[in-house]
Amino acid sequence: MPLKPGAALLFDIDGTLVESDPLHLEAFNRVFGPRGHHFDRERFGQHLQGLANEAIAARFLPEETPEQRIAVMNEKEATFRRLAGAGIEPVPGLGALLDWADGEGVPMVAVTNAPRANADQLLDAIAVRDRFRAVVVAEDLAHGKPHPLPYLEGLRLLGADAAHSVAFEDSRTGIASAVAAGIATIGMATGLKPEQLVTAGAIMGVPDYREKAVIDFIKARLLA
Repeated sequence: MPLKPGAALLFDIDGTLVESDPLHLEAFNRVFGPRGHHFDRERFGQHLQGLANEAIAARFLPEETPEQRIAVMNEKEATFRRLAGAGIEPVPGLGALLDWADGEGVPMVAVTNAPRANADQLLDAIAVRDRFRAVVVAEDLAHGKPHPLPYLEGLRLLGADAAHSVAFEDSRTGIASAVAAGIATIGMATGLKPEQLVTAGAIMGVPDYREKAVIDFIKARLLA
């Protein structure tokens, strides 16, 4: 079956392409712990997951100068990259989905709130960089997620139509961004529960890409 006009797939990176949330949680606790903040999985999902660093710093480092906030967040990201350097895995089933998309000629883009250094490291670690026509990084834009701009930029770069595209996200912030851009979004339950993802606006919440419902929905959305 041919692709519908403007069909595309758009992916978040952390917790969506790779199982990175536990490492982010550890990095936050290493850097923010001495500053009086400790995060468990629930608090991470509520207040950190998917948010841009500027928003996190404003919430948890309100007394710091702008320069110090940047320094603390840079320390956290450097800590994360060191942890990730020991090895990181793709979300199960990702390879098969990307193979299918490549076989059908579906253009794909990665869309992230993470710093570009993080995005580059993670995409290279699981050897998928060449699968994506572009990597949209929020720090290059006027607004990050939950604003729709990152996903609107992803659509623009692909020449894609939101009505014939599917996004993949693992956070409330990311889902809000993709849905506001008009893209049907599948929630990956690598951190949040499936029902939490659906409440946030996802079409469905699934543990990974091996779920038959994922490819069935993609085919219905993208193929004519």
